[in-house]
Amino acid sequence: MLINPLTSSEEQSKVIDFQLTLIENISSVGKKLVVEWTKPSEEEYKTGIRIVIPQTKPVTQIAWHAKGNYFASVSPNAGSKSVLIHRLAQKQSQMPFKKNKGVVQCVQFHPTQPLFFVATQKYIRIYNLVKQSLMKKLLAGVNGISSIDVHSGGDNIIMGSLDTRVCWFDLDLSVKPYKILRYHKEPVRRVVFHPRYNLFASCSDEGAIHIFHCTVFSDLLSNAAIVPVNVLSTNQRDTESGMGTLDCIFHPSQPWIFAAGANNTIHLYTQ
Repeated sequence: MLINPLTSSEEQSKVIDFQLTLIENISSVGKKLVVEWTKPSEEEYKTGIRIVIPQTKPVTQIAWHAKGNYFASVSPNAGSKSVLIHRLAQKQSQMPFKKNKGVVQCVQFHPTQPLFFVATQKYIRIYNLVKQSLMKKLLAGVNGISSIDVHSGGDNIIMGSLDTRVCWFDLDLSVKPYKILRYHKEPVRRVVFHPRYNLFASCSDEGAIHIFHCTVFSDLLSNAAIVPVNVLSTNQRDTESGMGTLDCIFHPSQPWIFAAGANNTIHLYTQ
């Protein structure tokens, strides 16, 4: 669902509503659409929902492109439609792969180049969307990739796995991890970079968030410097499922982090 959160000014909310208005596309008449974008019900509209994009299977992840016009969705059990790329301006969806190599776990866009990162359980494949070709395959060497994120510079990737490891890849060095961090005791559910500060975080089922400081140098001779900063105990573990902190994300401009837990709580941690 595409939502106008109605948290900005009245003028900005009107602009967002205009951008999220479904316009009948004459050129699409008679064509078989991958997914048909639909309008919400009156009750849904009152809550801020503006567009509904129906999926055949549960959606496990959504990744936005840095410029905002594209976003991708992941439905691991949807077969050839397990990965869809949606274009906001055209109000259309496309299927980038006719057949996926393995069960897709998560995806990410490159911040500046037309590259698309697709993670299955053991590999991270990097595709060039313009050439529609595979550019590189990263060898994670783990049992079950759960999450990936791309540094704002575009040359470094972090990856979390269900076998408790966090891996750092330097795309200029090797297809294998540059650093393997073994700080977690249980499956890692999410890894994420801060969009502004030199920070990244990982959260896991033990109900903990590990914060790291990372410095990425512009010259090719210096490798990234990674330093542990803090460990946040979230107490978000669900006793029945055994799962803990399932997701975390940084505030876009402040050194704050949000944590979502299996016990149906969301916590905000500040300095």
